Amino acid sequence: MNILKLEIYTPNGVLFDGKVTSVTLPGTKGIFTVLKNHGAIISSLTEGKIKYTIDEEITTIDVLGGFAEVKNNVITVCLESVIK
Repeated sequence: MNILKLEIYTPNGVLFDGKVTSVTLPGTKGIFTVLKNHGAIISSLTEGKIKYTIDEEITTIDVLGGFAEVKNNVITVCLESVIK
């Protein structure tokens, strides 16, 4: 199975910390998807949706912006805030 570790942080604390199979992020230069063994990248994020998949179940989070780092199958996302 293609497993990634996803960590999502907000100013209020940890929003999500777990294993996923894919993550789609709203980068400021366009939406991009991260799968296992993705190259290292740091990207700013814009308003949009973060989508992540666990066992074929998709979860969506509406966000205003932040940044993401991908390195060694770990995706770390720091958000300015989450839209509720």
